[in-house]
Amino acid sequence: MRTLFRGAKVFPISSDPFLGDVLVEDGKIKEVEKNSISNADRVIDLKGKLLLPGFVDAHSHIGLYEEGVGFYYGSDGNEMTDPVTPNVRAIDAFNPQDPAILRALKGGVTTVMILPGSANPIGGQGAILKLNPSTVDEMIVKEPAGLKMAFGENPKRVYGEQKKTPSTRLGVTAVVRDYFLKVQDYMAEKEFAKKEGKPFTKRNSKYEIGEMVLKGEIPARIHAHRADDILTAIRIAEEFGFKFIIEHGTEGYKIVDILKEKKVSVVSGPLLTFRTKYELKDMRMEALKILNENGILTSLMCDHPVIPLEYSSIQAAAGLRYGSKEKDLLKIITINPAKIIGMDDRIGSIEKGKDADLVVWSGHPFDMSSKVESIYIEGKKIPLE
Repeated sequence: MRTLFRGAKVFPISSDPFLGDVLVEDGKIKEVEKNSISNADRVIDLKGKLLLPGFVDAHSHIGLYEEGVGFYYGSDGNEMTDPVTPNVRAIDAFNPQDPAILRALKGGVTTVMILPGSANPIGGQGAILKLNPSTVDEMIVKEPAGLKMAFGENPKRVYGEQKKTPSTRLGVTAVVRDYFLKVQDYMAEKEFAKKEGKPFTKRNSKYEIGEMVLKGEIPARIHAHRADDILTAIRIAEEFGFKFIIEHGTEGYKIVDILKEKKVSVVSGPLLTFRTKYELKDMRMEALKILNENGILTSLMCDHPVIPLEYSSIQAAAGLRYGSKEKDLLKIITINPAKIIGMDDRIGSIEKGKDADLVVWSGHPFDMSSKVESIYIEGKKIPLE
């Protein structure tokens, strides 16, 4: 079935908007043209409408902190009993029946990276999902897709209240370093057994995922707000030689030259929040603009449920008030997060060969009166009721 989306104002993201057509076949974008395309089995008239790629949120807890359950006591987003829990998986707690998912779709979001919370220095495995309503197994694009880690106040608070390590930044960093030293030893034992032609009988799920990080198969996703915590994260990553992404990066604007030099990507935000804790006291609303315009690969998280994911475009639009450009902000919620999660060959823009994750808007998504009229994931129309 060849479906033609005709006559919309198309926002490819990779180039300027234009009036034209998009042809979809077998879940993929086959043609994107300014001139009329004629070879279609079905035509959807979008005159007067806007067609954008689905939004991408590279850091979300949707389905883990479920609506109506409570943020901390009853949610499944944090295993706050051990500071080292790399063996827990976000998909094992994800509830595809979370009502927030339907509302996220109504906000134009089609892809998310779900992650455990930031209670633990080594917190667990994240996954990339498409929000097509179904079972979690059918929604998975990649799993595991990253190992969550956390520096700063969150692990300090959680374990300080339990009167156990780590209760300081000293302790948090020591826990992380000790974990990766053990992973290195584990890898060496495994390699030795292989060279000796012997079976390896000490498999450990905590170290298996760490091995994937040290081999560069998945990145570390490191929660860090303060500039000193960001620098500690960089130092640890360089010590052990693994790829990483900074989550939040609230004070990243203070060390932007270092981030640029070291090619650090930042999933910034949330933007529409207030200074709820000490490490947010120097939060600047202009940070998103500063990072992006200084060549840092930057995306914007809602940190759902901190900001409900359905407000992804509204939060991005707030960046206009603080100097960001419309074109940049659209990239920050589409192609930039797609690049950060390693999915830009499939999602984040309307281009030939990419997944047909398309959203029909009544008006510009940064206009508060605009609504999502229909949404398609890999060419399949998703019910919004």
